Amino acid sequence: MAGTSAISIQQRSRQYAWKVLILDDGSRKLVDGVVREDDILELNVTHIERIEERRPANKEMDAVYLLSPLPHVVDCVMADLERQRYRRTFLIWTAALRPDLHARLDKSAMARQHVVQASVLNIDYYPQESHLITFRDPWSFPTLFHPACDRLVAQHMDDLAQKIVSICVSLGEYPVIRYYSPQSSNHEARVLCSHLARFVQTQLDQHAKYNNDFPPPSPRPRGLLIITDRTVDLFAPLLHEFTYQAMAHDLLPLMEGDKTFYKASLDQAQPGKDQEISEKDSIWVKYRHLHMKDLLGQLVQDFNTFKAQNPQFADSEGPATINTIKDMLAGLPKFQEGKEAYSLHLKMTQDAMNVFQERKLADIASVEQSLATGLDEDNKKPKSLADQVIRLLDDDAIQFPDRLRLIIQYVLYRDGLLPTDIQKLLLHARLPSRDSEVIYNLELLGAHIIRVLKDSRPGAQYQFGKRDALPPLNSESGLSRFEPALKVVLEDISRGTLDQTIFPFTKPYLEAADGLMGQDNVSQASLRSAKPTWARTRSSTTEPRQRIIVFMAGGATYSESRACYEVSQSLNKDIYLATTHMTTPSLFLRQVGDLSVDRRRLDLPADRPKPRAPDHLFEKEMPPPPPTKSPHPPTDSLQRMQMTDSGVPSKPPGGRDPDFRQPIPPPSSSSGRLTKDKDKDGEKKKKHHFFSSRR
Repeated sequence: MAGTSAISIQQRSRQYAWKVLILDDGSRKLVDGVVREDDILELNVTHIERIEERRPANKEMDAVYLLSPLPHVVDCVMADLERQRYRRTFLIWTAALRPDLHARLDKSAMARQHVVQASVLNIDYYPQESHLITFRDPWSFPTLFHPACDRLVAQHMDDLAQKIVSICVSLGEYPVIRYYSPQSSNHEARVLCSHLARFVQTQLDQHAKYNNDFPPPSPRPRGLLIITDRTVDLFAPLLHEFTYQAMAHDLLPLMEGDKTFYKASLDQAQPGKDQEISEKDSIWVKYRHLHMKDLLGQLVQDFNTFKAQNPQFADSEGPATINTIKDMLAGLPKFQEGKEAYSLHLKMTQDAMNVFQERKLADIASVEQSLATGLDEDNKKPKSLADQVIRLLDDDAIQFPDRLRLIIQYVLYRDGLLPTDIQKLLLHARLPSRDSEVIYNLELLGAHIIRVLKDSRPGAQYQFGKRDALPPLNSESGLSRFEPALKVVLEDISRGTLDQTIFPFTKPYLEAADGLMGQDNVSQASLRSAKPTWARTRSSTTEPRQRIIVFMAGGATYSESRACYEVSQSLNKDIYLATTHMTTPSLFLRQVGDLSVDRRRLDLPADRPKPRAPDHLFEKEMPPPPPTKSPHPPTDSLQRMQMTDSGVPSKPPGGRDPDFRQPIPPPSSSSGRLTKDKDKDGEKKKKHHFFSSRR
């Protein structure tokens, strides 16, 4: 984004250094997620304003607008331009404007007069982690899969495509595109990825056509974009994952919104406070993909190392000296920050393990792993799974949401059951009948739920190739044998063995060679390198890594995010996972259940009233009141004033103070002239009978 950022615009215009930054609700969330307000104000920005709120006019200052390309936001901009609220205007859009909105600005005489520069940043997404991008759009799931939302799908796909293109442009990638095309499903959403891939391909081609500098020259191999959706793997959002991040989001009461918080306290006697979990937390970044069985010991070991590195804070029997106190004060902020971070994660891991024990998740996970992989811990076909499932459903310690998840996985493992068998499982689990809607709604995602009598089809088959046999496992690692389908897809891509019928290309004849790159020939695949591959030296050991962008429509899981990081590290790739939103088991069950409710109850953004520019932006501003003259303070007399011994100010030398003004006495009986005049007026009024009842 070099050359088109808000910072570069600020730096290119030094003759009018101070500016106002104007944001809307959407761009404000983007800015808050990546930069601190103090850092913005240090760039000669006087203050930050919201375009929807009342703002005073400032005709002596320039304004930088960083805005979302929405119709009501354009209305707000037009209102500002017509009233000449600022001296000059720099317009920066987070994504490209629609043609009709762009034409409206082009035709405006005020825009041509006051807009100095207009540019597009292509940042219409939220970077949640270094290689994880979300759109914060959980409503995408019902929009894509609810039967009553068919008319919304085309526009929604266009919006998703624009955001995906923004990611590609930000990374400087013009990637080869492959998309998921299920072969054994007949549900309506099976063509979702195919249509979305063509939307993205069209918009990428258009961007490259009108931007000669895209893609920029680079020695990096040409990137690959994989477009898939939630139907590619229905086990991943249902299984209990025991790596730290996934387990925390599944079992702990995290407060998730624009930021993620967990309530913890340093001392049990004190009330807990909300502590943020983010990329700034080095402990979280280091251990979020670590298995819980290894995490507790590692945290304790690191905390002891941390205390050893700060001996000035250790308990000491000897008296404190000046030097020890100085050392303590110098290291106090860093020590306090580290102490709070370790306390937070020790509390989170302990709380998660308590839930693990209380809900008997070890027993559940053992069965889940056999259902999801089709193999038991000895790599053999599992036996008596139905009995194991029923035994867990009858256990009072198993919570109802876990029972529902277990039933759904058993139905998926069997590739469908008789309706009477599903009803029997629900009765064993003592689940309400409305939970059956969650099970049957999975057919909208391509699952086979109902099996008829004498149906001879086998159970669910893994469609991305046969996995290698696992080595013998101990009891703990046996609870994490399942790997998301996305990890296998990425490994097959790296080996060049991914089935083209399941993941075809949008341009199979022109670009298939790039998408079939294996690990051995990856360095020879670039179509955009400024330096040809034959001219590179053989001794180079730091070849740029190929980028793979995976987009998951309908929500991705934290186990899939972990898989992308692991494959990126093991296969020397830069893999980015982008998704409409991050989903958890509880959220997934709720969204699947909502696929059968009335659309009006979903409160979709598309069904809400369209946002409008506030009326106050179009009101005429009142002229400012005339300035009032303030009385001249007697500064000269105060300087010449001297204090006597009694504390009473004395007269200055020379007698009367020239700045002294005699106060006007109030009307009183002690004032002779005023009293006489008042008496004369009274007599005159009496003569005119003003105080008499006589007519």
